[in-house]
Amino acid sequence: QVQLVESGGGLVQAGGSLRLSCAASGRTFSNYGMGWFRQAPGKQREFVAAITWRGSTYYADSVKGRFTISRDNAKNTADLQMNNLKPEDTAVYYCAAAKITYASTRSRDYDYWGQGTQVTVSS
Repeated sequence: QVQLVESGGGLVQAGGSLRLSCAASGRTFSNYGMGWFRQAPGKQREFVAAITWRGSTYYADSVKGRFTISRDNAKNTADLQMNNLKPEDTAVYYCAAAKITYASTRSRDYDYWGQGTQVTVSS
């Protein structure tokens, strides 16, 4: 089992920045691919970013150039740095872990999920 806890959400004005952190406990963190997803009210959960255990990254087109995913296997954390935030980035953001070696954009590939953290961007 892997337990994931997100932190760092909040309210920010458009153009601002936030850094989300995902703390993992349980099985060997470094063996897991990590991802961030988000879900806005009335919409389906969507992929944001992913990082493999080796550090290869992949981003949704909507966040490319603004968001950066990273991981620290020694600290069992996976972070999402979000810059130049837009109102359309408002959503609950979820951290997820997958027993895969590649960066997946599909939520069904992920085995463990955090409880989510709210990000609200005002215009």
